[in-house]
Amino acid sequence: MHQNLPLTLPAITLDPHLRAWLQEDIGRGDWTTSGLGEWVTRPGDAVWVAKAPGVIAGLPIARRVFQLLDEAVVFHPAVAEGRFCPAGTTVATLQGPLSALLTGERVALNLAMRLSGIATATHQYVEALADYPTQFVDTRKTTPGLRLLEKYATRVGGAVNHRLGLDDAVMIKDNHIAAAGGIQAAVAQIRQTLPYPISVEVETADLAQVEAALACPVDIIMLDNMAVDVMKVAVQQIRQTNPAIKIEASGNVTLETLRPIAETGVDFISSSAPITRAPWLDLSMRIAT
Repeated sequence: MHQNLPLTLPAITLDPHLRAWLQEDIGRGDWTTSGLGEWVTRPGDAVWVAKAPGVIAGLPIARRVFQLLDEAVVFHPAVAEGRFCPAGTTVATLQGPLSALLTGERVALNLAMRLSGIATATHQYVEALADYPTQFVDTRKTTPGLRLLEKYATRVGGAVNHRLGLDDAVMIKDNHIAAAGGIQAAVAQIRQTLPYPISVEVETADLAQVEAALACPVDIIMLDNMAVDVMKVAVQQIRQTNPAIKIEASGNVTLETLRPIAETGVDFISSSAPITRAPWLDLSMRIAT
C-alpha cells in the first residue's frame, strides 16, 4: 500500500490545478460580478451550509481557491475536516471582497461537494469494518485530473490510500499475466528491473493462481472477484505458506459483502465505489445581507 496522503496538501502541488480550474470557469471574465460595479468592491460576509448530512472534506482546498483570487479573503472552517455534520450545519464562514467571494463560489463549492461526497461514502465502508482488523483501501479508478484530491477525500473518510500511480508500486494484473504468459514469468521479468523498495502485488482469480503467486517473491496477493468460500481457502493457504505476505480482496465489493469478506481474514479490502459511485454532498453559500 502507498503511504497515506497527508491531510494538508502543499500549495506548490495544489495551486496549478486550482488556477487551471479557476481559469476554466472565469474564462474572459466574470461578467455578472464585474457588472455589479462598485457594489462588489466592498468587503462582505458569507456562510457555507450543509444542506444534507455527511462528512465534510475539502475546506482547506476551498480556502485556497478564494485566496488565489484575493489574499484578503479570510476563510474560517466552522467544523473540523472529516467531521460528520447534520443537515443545516454551518461548515465555514468567509469575509473578504465580495468580488472574490462571488467569482470563486462555484469552483470552491464544486470541489468541496465532490470531496465531501467521497469522504461520506468512504466513511460508511470504514465504519462497517470498525470491529475488524481489515483496512479499507481505495483504488486508481479516479477522475483524470482529480486523483490527488479524490484520494485525499478517501483518506479524510478514513480509508488507506492504495498506490497513487503506476510509478508507485507494481501490481501485476490479469492482462500483465496474459502478456507475460503466466504469473511466474511476469514476476521474474519485472523483478529484473525493479528499483528498491518498490513492492510487488499480484492479482489472482482462483486457487491455482494463488499457488503460482506463492511460488514467487511477492509482497501482496490480491484475491480478485473470488467467492467468499474460495477466498477463505486462499487466505488459509497463503497464511500457512508465507504469513509475511499481505492479502487484499477486491472486485464488486459492496456494503453488503464487506463484512463477510473481512471475516475471511484478509488484511485489506479495496473498492472504487466511494469514488466512482459517490453522490455529491449538497453545500451552499449565502452572502450575508
